[in-house]
Formats: sequence, C-alpha cells, structure tokens
Amino acid sequence: MTTEHELKRNVRPGMECDSGRWTEQMAENLAEADGLGRLGEEHWRVIRYLREHFVQYGAAPPMHLACVHSSLDSHCVERLFNGAREAWRIAGLPDPGAEAKTYMD
Repeated sequence: MTTEHELKRNVRPGMECDSGRWTEQMAENLAEADGLGRLGEEHWRVIRYLREHFVQYGAAPPMHLACVHSSLDSHCVERLFNGAREAWRIAGLPDPGAEAKTYMD
C-alpha cells in the first residue's frame, strides 16, 4: 500500500503525486481517497492520454482534446474526474504551473 508520504513527496500543494514515482495503484488510491471510487476504463483512457501527451509535448492538452482522443464526450473530464486538476493529479503529472492551472479551474 502506498503511504501518504509517498503520495506527497516533492510536490506542490494540490498536485499530490510525484510523477517519477507514479503507479496505477497510486492513481487508484488517490481516486478512492478523493471520493471518485474505482477508476473505470473511461478514466484510464483519459489518464493514459494525459500522460502520453505530457511525455510528447511537456504540457497539458486542452481537456476537451483528452476526451476526443479517448473517444468520449467533450465534457468527460468534468464528468469522470470533477475537473481537469483532479484528472491531472490522478494521472500523476507534475504541477503544470500557474497559467495552465487557471485553465484547469
């Protein structure tokens, strides 16, 4: 089981997961702790897209593109994660910075 210390190591407030140590189990634990329940296939399609996009471009995509590329409705991030910040955090990605976070609210 992942400890709270492991989840919050080397991160800024609101981004509780160190991307270098992220695992799918950590994502499951974060989702459960935040009241999202167990992550389903739709969640994982979005999470995988966010992680792949970040590796390729080093930045957050517009969230509706995460939905489109995951073959989901254009508001899937809000529906599945209650917002972009939560999706980003559960995906274990680093703090995207102040400007990007304004678009995630």
